[in-house]
Amino acid sequence: MLDYLALAAVAAVVREGSFERAAHVLGVTPSAVSQRVKGLEERLGAVLVVRGQPCRATEIGERLCAHVERVRLLEGDVVSALPRLSREEIAERRTVRAAVNADSLATWFPAAAAGFAEDAGALLDLILDDEDYTADKLRSGEVLAAVTADPTLVAGCRIVPLGTLTYTALASPAFVARFFPGGVDAEGLEAAPILRFDRRDRLQVRWAAESLGAELAPPTHWAPSTQGMLDLALVSLGWTMAPVMLAAEHLAAGRLVELLPGRRIGVKLYWQHSRIGASLIDRLTAAVRQAAREHLDPT
Repeated sequence: MLDYLALAAVAAVVREGSFERAAHVLGVTPSAVSQRVKGLEERLGAVLVVRGQPCRATEIGERLCAHVERVRLLEGDVVSALPRLSREEIAERRTVRAAVNADSLATWFPAAAAGFAEDAGALLDLILDDEDYTADKLRSGEVLAAVTADPTLVAGCRIVPLGTLTYTALASPAFVARFFPGGVDAEGLEAAPILRFDRRDRLQVRWAAESLGAELAPPTHWAPSTQGMLDLALVSLGWTMAPVMLAAEHLAAGRLVELLPGRRIGVKLYWQHSRIGASLIDRLTAAVRQAAREHLDPT
């Protein structure tokens, strides 16, 4: 039989990133956490946690952490009805870990989170990552659900098409006047600074290729924030891609303009979640689907 006290210690170390923070969450000493993790590793004959800053799980450790998350959530269906447990104990078991991309979190996903919290009275532990990589969090067992652009079904999960998040290329009128006095073309795009979320953000490159057949390698500002990139575009630091629903107010007011009006691109989004059968997963899924229907464009 698995030692669930020790498994909880492993999961806490991986989730919190250190033995000290895991000890604080579990209400024990760092030494006790270390002993539990080491004892389980010796019993199983495998390293479960790679010590570092932060600590991370090995492949076997990831599988065990995923198992702990599933058990914890299933327990939540039971313990919420037990009157003698503290609110903290109940809340810990009624928290769903999910991965979501920054643009969804800045636009339509808050409506899903609010609907879920109101319906279930439960909590969310959201992990932020690029939509092309959130499914990896599911595969590793780090989360039990994810908003993803990856249509490949993760083993042990269900997949639900959500709709399309539509983007436009935009900049301030002053930026357009400076860098595109004769109109937006491939040559101008090569010289004009762009704003990108991170090295994996390929939306600008995709838009330029689809709109003008251009392959870009322009000067780049890196700004890992959806709202931050919009704010930096407003002060003419560069041009960027932004969700239309987030930029609509600025476009209507003339504070930002589309580089090529009507030339927009979409990212199809999916919701993948574990098949474990926990009621909280079902209720979160219902809230996500409802928010997607209300806010995303049809696929």
